[in-house]
Amino acid sequence: MKVYLGNDIRNVAVVGHAHSGKTTLICALLHAAKMTMTRGRIEDGSAVTAYDEEEVARRTTMSNAVAFAEWSGIKINLIDTPGFHMFVHETRAAMLPVEVALVVVNAQTGVEAVTDRVWKYAAEVSLPRVLAMNQVDHPKADSRVGRQRMIELLQEKWGRQVVPVQLPIVDQHGFHGVVDLVTMKAYLYKPDGDGRGEVGVIPEALKADAKAAHEALVELVAEGKDELMEEFFREGTIPEQHLIVALHEAIREDRIFPLLYVSGLRNVGTDHLLDFLKVYAPAPTEREPVATRGILHSSSSGVNGSGVGGDQDEIVMRKVDDKEPLALYVYKTMTDPFAGRISFFKVVSGMMTTDKTVQNFTRHEPERLAHLSIMQGRKAVEVSELHAGDIGAVAKLRVTLTGDTLGDKAHEVYLEPVPMPEPAMTYAIEPKSRADEDKLGPALHKLMEDDPMVKFFRDPQTNEFLVAGAGQQHIEAVVSKLKRRYHTDVTLKAPKIPYRETILGRAEAQGRYKKQTGGHGQYGDCKIRMEAMPRGGGVVFGNEIFGGSIPRQYVPAVEKGVRESAARGFLAGYPVVDLKVTVFDGSYHDVDSSEMSFKMAARLAFRKCMEQAKPVLLEPVMRVEIEAPDDFAGALLGDLNGRRGRVQGMESGGAGTTVRAEVPLAEMLSYGTTLTSITQGRGSFRMEMGHYEVVPALLAQKILANAKRPLHDEADE
Repeated sequence: MKVYLGNDIRNVAVVGHAHSGKTTLICALLHAAKMTMTRGRIEDGSAVTAYDEEEVARRTTMSNAVAFAEWSGIKINLIDTPGFHMFVHETRAAMLPVEVALVVVNAQTGVEAVTDRVWKYAAEVSLPRVLAMNQVDHPKADSRVGRQRMIELLQEKWGRQVVPVQLPIVDQHGFHGVVDLVTMKAYLYKPDGDGRGEVGVIPEALKADAKAAHEALVELVAEGKDELMEEFFREGTIPEQHLIVALHEAIREDRIFPLLYVSGLRNVGTDHLLDFLKVYAPAPTEREPVATRGILHSSSSGVNGSGVGGDQDEIVMRKVDDKEPLALYVYKTMTDPFAGRISFFKVVSGMMTTDKTVQNFTRHEPERLAHLSIMQGRKAVEVSELHAGDIGAVAKLRVTLTGDTLGDKAHEVYLEPVPMPEPAMTYAIEPKSRADEDKLGPALHKLMEDDPMVKFFRDPQTNEFLVAGAGQQHIEAVVSKLKRRYHTDVTLKAPKIPYRETILGRAEAQGRYKKQTGGHGQYGDCKIRMEAMPRGGGVVFGNEIFGGSIPRQYVPAVEKGVRESAARGFLAGYPVVDLKVTVFDGSYHDVDSSEMSFKMAARLAFRKCMEQAKPVLLEPVMRVEIEAPDDFAGALLGDLNGRRGRVQGMESGGAGTTVRAEVPLAEMLSYGTTLTSITQGRGSFRMEMGHYEVVPALLAQKILANAKRPLHDEADE
């Protein structure tokens, strides 16, 4: 395998909505570059970047995958990304190791929900964007008027910087060529061929359109550059060589978003897309230096003898250059059944050679990188070295996970990992057998290494195992992988709501436990007072015993009985909270009293107090923040009202409307699916625990009717 320098590398994230044809387009690009003998197909599992069994079964990309094409002396690294809204956190992560986003737009449907979302992600990190209008061969996309209207819609959405650099050649033979608006040459293709076109004549019907589009492109490129504007006004155009350089610069600086036309399914226009990426996409070495967080080491004596020591953070700008200290950023982790854990990384700076030992700055552990590779889908191609700006992979690192920074031990830096959104949906997960229970933990931890969006934990209040993810389909895919990869069968259930119980009133009661057996008997007697406390007060125990009515050594037993009873619940077995219990009187027996008898007496007194103190059920109320386009604000508010939600505020900004509300958790269990339906996949939400509130009486009756009352021992009878 040839070694490529940073100038000869192009790193491209292929992004867009689901079913816009990203994976099929990558298959066509690889075939046109003669990297594959045949064009892979998603349907039969032969697509290079769709090798995961779940992706093949569901026919949708669910995680990032890498392939590369060697083309005219350069290497183009292609990262295939998910287009389904539930997996766009993977797409966002793919934008850190690349220098350009290839935004694939379906020629039939135009800009869809995820297309717009990934465009905004790219804008947030100032990532240059190239648009590829795919599926131009489809009957619904072959109208000239329709294509012009599509350009207008793109410009309305993303600005007049969206400009065609090609025109499609579509006639009675279908889509079979493109006109290059820079060189003003036509390239003709044989559909379903090898993706390599031949230079031909611009069709007569397109000449006028091509001339007008060329002039519009030249004028837009010249804007903002005085020397180009002078040349444009002086010559009436810009010479081809000057135009190529100026267009490359405009794309790199985010001043122009070029639009090309392709058909991944019929392999038309693919070689020209590769040529375009070679000439116009920025190389890693052209990008601005990367901002990293370095460590400024200070001596223990402090600066200038002040006595203030310790290490401090500093911003370190790293050029993408072989001469800089080595720094690697791990942007993805994958578990392969044969190779084990594979770490995908970007060489941010320096040069990486195989069998080199580096320091994991995130985890403060050394790692040896043996057998460096570049990935062609699932297949690893070994290389001896990787230069600054390249993307590689290595297997079987000990501690390294997604988001870690590695490098030269003497030059410690950190790259901020891509922030992961909070999981939107949680399910209870139950192993089907004891053998499945033993395998569940290790298997899920491997899946969490692959996908940081997956969370697995035990709820300390309900004792259920919970798995959280981006949505129902995401969690179902996790369950399917557990079965396919790790032979672990589980059942998904809606999680239990961690209800609580409390009181609204005040009560006093006596608990007397008396039992006579053949030997020593048991005797305990206590009087307690129960009072409500503000929310969040927990259970507070007070002691007002005077005169020795209960000996001091038995008071802790009373407290233990109270706390055990509160933990077991009264109405439906949920913990009792937000109350103060005070023991103020009682009696004892010199021989028969014991700690156990006073604990039993406290339980009896607790139950009697609960019966009188107006017990009620509490439910968790979540703080919810929802983001969606302005058009859906009314529907969102109506839905929240139906969920007993209280809107706390609304903000409208460039990204749409943000709604903040308080909603009971019981009403939010399936909200992710509803939000997707309401907003056509363009909304997102996050929630966190807020506080507890009393459940309305009618709802409480239904909950209590379905709940099991707590079991009580003989002391409670």
